[in-house]
Amino acid sequence: MVSSKECFERAKRCLVGGVNSPVRAFRAVGGEPVFFKSAKGCRLFDVEDNSYVDYVCSWGPMILGHGDPHVLDAVHRAVEEGLSFGACSPLEARLGEMIKDKFPSIRKLRFTSSGTEAVMGAVRLARGFTGRDVIIKFEGCYHGHSDSLLVSAGSGALTFGTPSSPGVTRGCAADTLVIRYNHLEEVEAAFRACGERIAAVIVEPWGGNMGLVPPEKGFLRGLRDITLRHGSLLIFDEVITGFRVPEGGVQNLEGIEPDITCLGKIIGGGMPVGAFGGREDVMSRLSPEGPVYQAGTLSGNPVAMACGIATLERLTPESYRELESKGAALERGILDAAHRAGITVSVSRLGSALGLFFGPMPKDLEGVKGTRVDLYPRFFNHMLSRGFYFPPSAYETFFVSLAHDDQVIDATVRELLQAFIELRGDM
Repeated sequence: MVSSKECFERAKRCLVGGVNSPVRAFRAVGGEPVFFKSAKGCRLFDVEDNSYVDYVCSWGPMILGHGDPHVLDAVHRAVEEGLSFGACSPLEARLGEMIKDKFPSIRKLRFTSSGTEAVMGAVRLARGFTGRDVIIKFEGCYHGHSDSLLVSAGSGALTFGTPSSPGVTRGCAADTLVIRYNHLEEVEAAFRACGERIAAVIVEPWGGNMGLVPPEKGFLRGLRDITLRHGSLLIFDEVITGFRVPEGGVQNLEGIEPDITCLGKIIGGGMPVGAFGGREDVMSRLSPEGPVYQAGTLSGNPVAMACGIATLERLTPESYRELESKGAALERGILDAAHRAGITVSVSRLGSALGLFFGPMPKDLEGVKGTRVDLYPRFFNHMLSRGFYFPPSAYETFFVSLAHDDQVIDATVRELLQAFIELRGDM
């Protein structure tokens, strides 16, 4: 039997850092990554046959759990018909109609092969539609690794961003303003300073890449009002939040219609799929109807479309009630375990997506960094050693699926109590 350590050593000889996405390297939590060979229900199984309760859920898309029979049947049928056509398939329109039915703001859409690609297309389209160059994004909101959005904050509230990775040019960064999440006054100031140059504001409506930070009351509505006033577009990046809550994501919960929405994760059911869509007049500027170019050989891949269709078919109102109940049970369990252990934690929750902070609830990235993020590696490794797989970073969201039953959640909470007791002396 091969071990995870042996797999990692082999991978390092051919893959950069031994991984294909940096967070998988476990640098943020210490130790070496676990290599998995299979998954079923709410569990992952590593190459040494150890079992783990999965709270990563492939970073969100496995909302039904792993190996749902309905999804697997649909994928098997699609595979038998053909892996890829590089041409049109009826499945594309079917999944598109399902998305339109749940997101009233989306009148037309374009499928891509990833969330990053969807955001790239959305930003280019916003610039092409408005004839403007500047994009506003928020600290702690991650929109993929495209150059214009892989940018960190400048030295002041109204300075343009600086490259956050070598290889991102200052020219790209110079067209991006980075503002603190939940600070509407800074958005107002930016528009007063250069509103005529701002093509769009892009935001994760819940900050899902800093531990799931919720929007403060009035923040998202304020973004909508400001962009309408100045003729800019509002882009909601609901790659994480889309279909985590019923009937149209966070935008439906808040009663806000963005001009463009980016989706991914759940709409592919575990396959690599993204999409962006919105107002018909905006989307009609996209090629082949308009001059803004975007293309992808594997966009609308028939196997990925079949997987997404089958996943969304299973997400009924009853499914969402069940997911809400499971998410609430885990939230209560975490808070109760922390109270019993005598430590301070806060939990944010959007349906079956949760964020854990060792400290008071933050409102922005600065607040997240002000919590005891240094405790997270010990928490993660305690839970991992007991068979519970949480995200290997303090700045990520974790997820509950329909496959997480009451017994699994109860067992998780019991182990959380032991983890918190271990951490008590350091808080």
